[in-house]
Formats: sequence, C-alpha cells, structure tokens
Amino acid sequence: MKLNVPNVLTIFRILLTPLFILCLFSNYPYAKLWALIIFIVASVTDAFDGHFARKYNQVTRHGKFLDPLADKILVSSAFISFAILDLIPYWMVALIVFRDLFVTGLRMAMESQGLTMITSKVAKAKTTTQISVIIFILLFLGVQIFSYDWLRVIIDFINENRIIYYFTLIATFFTVWTGISYLYKNRLTIKSFVS
Repeated sequence: MKLNVPNVLTIFRILLTPLFILCLFSNYPYAKLWALIIFIVASVTDAFDGHFARKYNQVTRHGKFLDPLADKILVSSAFISFAILDLIPYWMVALIVFRDLFVTGLRMAMESQGLTMITSKVAKAKTTTQISVIIFILLFLGVQIFSYDWLRVIIDFINENRIIYYFTLIATFFTVWTGISYLYKNRLTIKSFVS
C-alpha cells in the first residue's frame, strides 16, 4: 500500500478507534472528555484525507477501500459502546451498523467489478447526523464530572426528556431511509452486478 498523506490519515483514524473505546470505558474522571477529543480528531481526519486525495490526485485503490471502512469502524464502535453503556437501545445500533456495513460492503464488491455506485448528498448528511449525535452523547458523558448548578439542570433535562434516545432515533430512521434511497437510486447498477 502506498503511504501517501490521505492513506496515513486513514490509518491514523483506524488506530485512534481502540484508544477512543478505552477512554470511553475508563473510570478516569476526564476519560470521557478525552474520548470526545479523540473522536473529533478522528472525524476531522476523515475530511482532510478526502480533501488531500482529490486535491493532489492521490486517490488509490487501497484508499478507496480503507477510507469508508475506517469511518464505519469509528462510528459503529461509538454506537455499540453507547449501547453497552445502556445509553441507547441495541435495536437502533443494529439498524445503523447493518445499514452502513451492508451498503459499504456492496459498494466495495461492485467497485471490484468496475461498477460505480452514485453517492448522494443525502448520504453525506447521514454521516453528519450520526457524528453530531455521537459528539452530543460524548459531550453529555464528559460534562458529568462537573458540578455546576446550571449544568446539572441541563443534564437532568436531557435525562428526564430522553433527549439522547430521541436524537439517536432520528439518526437511526435517517440512516435506514438513506440506505433504502441509496439502493433505489443504484438499482440498475445493482441489477447488472447480481445478474
């Protein structure tokens, strides 16, 4: 594999994922805030590796394989961890992870046969929605260590009104809907692939 800047950033994002999970499950007081910082850094590398690849014409076969895989590993790890921490239900996580892995796997399999699937702006909005929900939950977890009265009011409001549940529910339905829309828009290409 050619180690250009985009591929190095992608590999760096993959390596950050276990560190993110360790911080998320650590009992160290500031660990959750570190998990938030690591996740934001990892998410930023996603924007930069794509930018560098296009700007400097460094799009490679390995990069096209690793980049979406790195994204799914990071996002799926976050949602699975939240379910283990009993913050969100497993059925939401199952739908999100299945949709993302199925579409990514299908796209990779088709590209190996020289077929290209159309990626819509809605799919990119889906990724933004998922990342926003993850950052919100990580921020919620991270600020638990502080004892400011105004902050406790916000935390109690989020808990009492099940804000995390409803935000994740929106992300789940949006994820599933974009998956169905993605398959429908590429139905002819998929048909030629399976036939």
